[in-house]
Amino acid sequence: MRVVYKGKERDLRALWYQNESIRFIDQRVLPHRFEFRDAETVEDVAVFIEDMTVRGAPSIGAAGAYGMVLAEINGMDLNEAAERLKRTRPTAFDLFFAIDRMLAAANDGVDMVDAADDYVDEIAEKCRLIGEHGNAIIPDGARILTHCNAGALATIDYGTALAPIRAAHKAGKKIHVFVDETRPRLQGAALTSWELVQEGIPHDIIPDNAAGHFMQRGEIDLCIVGADRITASGDFANKIGTYEKAVCAKENNVPFYTAAPVSTFDFSLISGFDIPIEERSQDEVRYVGSELICPETATARNPSFDMTPAKFLTGIITEAGIFKPGELDQAKLQ
Repeated sequence: MRVVYKGKERDLRALWYQNESIRFIDQRVLPHRFEFRDAETVEDVAVFIEDMTVRGAPSIGAAGAYGMVLAEINGMDLNEAAERLKRTRPTAFDLFFAIDRMLAAANDGVDMVDAADDYVDEIAEKCRLIGEHGNAIIPDGARILTHCNAGALATIDYGTALAPIRAAHKAGKKIHVFVDETRPRLQGAALTSWELVQEGIPHDIIPDNAAGHFMQRGEIDLCIVGADRITASGDFANKIGTYEKAVCAKENNVPFYTAAPVSTFDFSLISGFDIPIEERSQDEVRYVGSELICPETATARNPSFDMTPAKFLTGIITEAGIFKPGELDQAKLQ
């Protein structure tokens, strides 16, 4: 990820390990401030995941991998550390995948720092490949809708949904991105737009409820979103509001893709209704920043994710290529 930091362009990842700690870009304060937070214990990592200093399924997985390193450094029981980290956010499968891989590495006597570094480097490379494969479906002049933030911040580097967009822009295609604001935490307006500004990619932020309007009027050519967990059938969970976008896309004959590395696939599940859906604090809906936007006594519901059935998908963009939901057997993806 190329960013301007202290007046210079630099290559940075969403998080990295250094000096027996993990440094995170604090995603809560973007785009207005660019700051870092350091985690030195498993509890630090767990809190940073819970308060969304770090978010996005692959980045959460990377945080979990390095969190297991901190557990070993601090003499913590690894199984206890794993359980604490797994409790932070239930929907994103990368977290569980990464932690189980680190436990296996520890059991095999593999150096934990090396194991975590390898895992994180692999995720970044898989996202780069997602960009290469996804670029093939983006025609010159395409107008692309994306929902939430599935860029480098969410995935260590490159992105999932944003990786094909970046690759198309780098290839010289004249593309334009429609960025859903993504209430209630505004990850699209705050984070996706910030990443696209860094890359110089033309885009418009739109209200969440405007996507169907632009599809109906023929102003969107395709949709690419990320995923937090994908089942063996192709049903998938992503940021709340994704399902509505997929239904609108189907109605208006707009191709609809999700993009994710293999670590996001949970082959133990068939139906998307079996994916646990996290529900966060009602105050994320009731407030914008510190400003109460509803009557004081009003209550709210705040599911972080919804489930989109496979029937709405045109394809799934992975590091191994683009697959239709019916093609997602485990052998093809490994």
